[in-house]
Amino acid sequence: MKEVNIFCFGFGQVAKNFIKKINTKNIKINLTVTSREGTSKRVFDGIEYDSFQFSQDSFDKNLIKNLESSNYILVSIAPISGEDIVIKNFQNIFDGKKIKWLTYLSATSVYGDHRGEWVDEKSKTNPTSSTGIQRLKAERSWMELAEDKKLPVQIFRLSGIYSNENNVLKRLKSGDARIIKKENQFFSRIHVDDISEVLFKSLEQFKAKEIYNISDDRPASSEEVILFGSKLLNLEPPAVIELKFLENEMTRNFYKDSKKVNNKKMKEIFDYKLKYSTYVEGLTDIYNNSI
Repeated sequence: MKEVNIFCFGFGQVAKNFIKKINTKNIKINLTVTSREGTSKRVFDGIEYDSFQFSQDSFDKNLIKNLESSNYILVSIAPISGEDIVIKNFQNIFDGKKIKWLTYLSATSVYGDHRGEWVDEKSKTNPTSSTGIQRLKAERSWMELAEDKKLPVQIFRLSGIYSNENNVLKRLKSGDARIIKKENQFFSRIHVDDISEVLFKSLEQFKAKEIYNISDDRPASSEEVILFGSKLLNLEPPAVIELKFLENEMTRNFYKDSKKVNNKKMKEIFDYKLKYSTYVEGLTDIYNNSI
């Protein structure tokens, strides 16, 4: 692969890390992204690119030309008001003969609550949160579009993302971290660097209409992770709060789900060894690089 024409719907931490990964491989990158801000020419990691305005209600029509010439498409925009705004606005533009790779970034919230048991890609999807319900609806819409237009679509179900910019160590330092007490509570996580590595591998090892869990090897409670982070920073752990005393309904709903996400398919299909196999390695690396 010598050149990619890539279009990113949304340009957050996952998309940016993915582009940085491609940029290390001596591949020419012709990049277009969307932003809720105005249209402009920008530079990222030494790459000059077009950023076009795109929001729920409007988009810069000039982006269509760039989209039509792109053969790699990454969709990281979450559903808004119950619908996927990328499909809503651009489904008639996607060309199955032109596009080589289209990845939709979903979330493991689509599984809902499995009472701390393991889930894989064949497990029942029964989301309990509004975001999980909307994500599952969007997944099905993308798979239907892939069938109708012969689009090469794959779906990545991402576990909780952490990075140098967004992690429990920062929340502990700012005093925003809290230990929420709930028995048999398990969450899975993934470092953003591992997401970008798997995305890059999928450029060459692509199979249409597949779904992958993107997760590390060690599901753990938020309490376990916060206690580890506190020890790493040599800070007193924050106070424990019983779930029933939480005032924020969104946070309470988040803690309704408990599951361990199986990543076997990801590792086997992409022949991938995680850079950060657990939160221990990931947070330790973040800590060491922040000193």
